Amino acid sequence: MTPTKTGFANSLWNFFCSLKLTIFLLIGLSAASIIGTVVPQNAAPAQYAKIYSEATVQLFNALDFFDMYHSWWFILLLYLLTLNLVACSLKRLPRDWKIFTAPTVAMDEEMEKSLSLVRHCKMPGSSAKLRDMLGVFLTREFAAPVVTGGEGRYYLFAQKSLYSRLGVYVLHFSIIIIFIGAMIGSYFGYKAYVNIEEGSESSVVYRRTASAGQMETPEQIAARAIDLGFTVRCESFSISYYDNGSPREYKSVLSVIENGRTVVDRRPVIVNSPLTYRGITFYQSSYSPADDPVFHLTVRSGKDGTGRKITARHGERVSLPGGSSLQVIEYTDDIKPFFPQLSGPAVRMAVMPKSGETQILLLLKNYPDFDLQRGGELAFTYDGMDQKWRTGLQVAKDPGVWIVWLGCCLMVAGIFMAFFLSHRRIWVRIENGRVSIGGATNKNQPAFQIFFDTLTDKLKAM
Repeated sequence: MTPTKTGFANSLWNFFCSLKLTIFLLIGLSAASIIGTVVPQNAAPAQYAKIYSEATVQLFNALDFFDMYHSWWFILLLYLLTLNLVACSLKRLPRDWKIFTAPTVAMDEEMEKSLSLVRHCKMPGSSAKLRDMLGVFLTREFAAPVVTGGEGRYYLFAQKSLYSRLGVYVLHFSIIIIFIGAMIGSYFGYKAYVNIEEGSESSVVYRRTASAGQMETPEQIAARAIDLGFTVRCESFSISYYDNGSPREYKSVLSVIENGRTVVDRRPVIVNSPLTYRGITFYQSSYSPADDPVFHLTVRSGKDGTGRKITARHGERVSLPGGSSLQVIEYTDDIKPFFPQLSGPAVRMAVMPKSGETQILLLLKNYPDFDLQRGGELAFTYDGMDQKWRTGLQVAKDPGVWIVWLGCCLMVAGIFMAFFLSHRRIWVRIENGRVSIGGATNKNQPAFQIFFDTLTDKLKAM
């Protein structure tokens, strides 16, 4: 029974220490990240229904592709990679620990055969004199040596960047720290959304759902509600446009109210410039009209120029003097993309006389006399529009973000230690006027060989 258990334990240990397992897990995590980038995460069910067929939606739901970073198989990959990193670190720890605590300081003939870089030279003087001279030489050219031996035979040992061997452990530990931070953010944080109309406020946000199969009931929506503990108010919302009419920037002005007191007053929030309060971050995500726009028009008599102000909602039929009526049927914030010679807001409306055919008119805010040129009984001027907007905010709370940042800093330090520093060691043996010098490094052998050859040339020239 014992050999069987030992064999199984060794097989399991070798499995978790395997480089093949590391490569497999990294490829799996990379593939999962690609899927998480291509497939929208935690979107509304209607959005998935527009993109994918019903069968694809059901398949992706079964595979947890719509909430992949919380899926059991993605978390399992992270756990396996963590175990793999810990096992690899423990496997190489005894060897490195011995190098730290009990380095080989004497290069005997047996050790000399194991070194790839060894040089010999004859130097005049006693062994004690050569010991002192080479001690000064190594201190000046490399590092202060440890001197051992006696009775005509001395050993010198010097090393640099011993702690670079810790780089791989720091790197492994940093990845584990990042995983821990990500898990904390996953379990104790959330990603949510809220839509707030201009002039109104909300103290509740709604967690995004991974369910894409069917529309949710009010009870299910209520179950996803998260109480912020404070109130967010949308003071105003504005949009600016490019010359071609596409949105250039949309901005919400938010205030935060807590315990009846305004703690954040009128903070502008745009894309890539979020608002953070008490660890909760509000990102500008989307916008939509809160209601039909209200258009302000002036109607003037074509004869005497007398006029009056009227307002009309989009699609609403409004009575005019003389029994006719009008209806705004289309509007734009900038007519330039349609008529390059013109610019500014415009509306297209239908004027329906008491008798006769309906007229379609174009009114331009920047050209108040535009309709006068038509010469009708009534002349119209477009004075402007009131549009109330609803801002869409993405809300995120991630208590593990600082742990992730700590892991990232450790990763940078680990990469520098592991890839840009090397543990270099020099051994010297002195006996009967014969000096033997050997060297070794744990990485970047070509560069160390150049340094070693230069060092021995200086020694021989002494």
